[in-house]
Amino acid sequence: MPLNIYYTLGKSGLRVSRLALGAMTFGTDWGWGADEDTARQLFNTYTEAGGNFVDTADLYTNGTSESWLGKFISERNLRDRMVIATKFTYNAELGNPNAGGNGRKNILRAVEGSLKRLGTDYIDLYILHTWDKITPVEEVMRTMDDLVRSGKVRHVGLSDTPAWYAARAQTLAEWRGYDPLCTLQLEYSLVERNIEHEFVPLGTELGMGIMVWSPLASGLLSGKYKPSESGFIGEGRLETTKGIANPAFQKFSDRNWRIMSELEQVAKELDRSMAQVALNWTVNRPGIGSVVIGATKLSQLQDNLKSLDFEIPQSLANRLETVSRPEVHFPYSFFGSEIQGMIHGGVTVGKKPDRYEDKVVIQSAGAGVI
Repeated sequence: MPLNIYYTLGKSGLRVSRLALGAMTFGTDWGWGADEDTARQLFNTYTEAGGNFVDTADLYTNGTSESWLGKFISERNLRDRMVIATKFTYNAELGNPNAGGNGRKNILRAVEGSLKRLGTDYIDLYILHTWDKITPVEEVMRTMDDLVRSGKVRHVGLSDTPAWYAARAQTLAEWRGYDPLCTLQLEYSLVERNIEHEFVPLGTELGMGIMVWSPLASGLLSGKYKPSESGFIGEGRLETTKGIANPAFQKFSDRNWRIMSELEQVAKELDRSMAQVALNWTVNRPGIGSVVIGATKLSQLQDNLKSLDFEIPQSLANRLETVSRPEVHFPYSFFGSEIQGMIHGGVTVGKKPDRYEDKVVIQSAGAGVI
């Protein structure tokens, strides 16, 4: 399945590719990532394949990511074709509490910086990066609605917030007539499936398509680490960043080795790379609007782009589902079939499927339309 098949994101009219290009790797400011020539090559390869959706943030590689992305788009005059998603929250000014967080002062400061670095007068999708635990949701939603009304932002979303916060934000938008959230950007992969308990039904019910970050678990599922090979831990990013407190990099565990082992076997049976199988599994899960893929090398991106070209047979998908199934804790343990049978008198009762992600599919005339 090529990238020139587009889905609407949530209940919005925004058409995006099922695979988004993650620009967090644009720049070497953090000690890893792609230099400018390589980043340009990644961007060009993605867009030439039909991709139209690129994700970045104001603090990615200290602002280099946004600056290079804006330059690459301008060089090929692609602004109207591209969907730019960027994010705010994180603080780059030590000692200045209002240079970060989700308050109105910082949001309005941050959007101006992103617009300048991106070299554009509007952002297609502006996302709260991480819950700051203190800013009232009313302030956040009013401010983001003001940005939409001003024309500086087209659509808005949330990333890395509690489910109750996202539900309250969307309900507030509906009640007060604010621009609704069209996306939830969350970590999701074979080794991190906890969003299935709350966020997947939340997004489906309230019209927020999930944008997946880290579908390869920070490289754990990329094929760099193969349980069948001795010394398979190697020198990948997870090994070099294992001392960092960021939970996104804490992936080494006995459970994850079991998942990787099964993934490696399934990939061999399909004659596909581990990364392709892991991405294919993720992009086809319920509630998923788009999956963000990142790369530091062209060969990695080229491999990832092939993940839409095949289907995983149900028997193999079942093996991946079984080995990676997350534990079910209270209160979710009370929502299973046995309890539901007690509620409904032993009769099977269910809602009629009406998934926003099934409603609109737009296919262009051919690949390489950009």
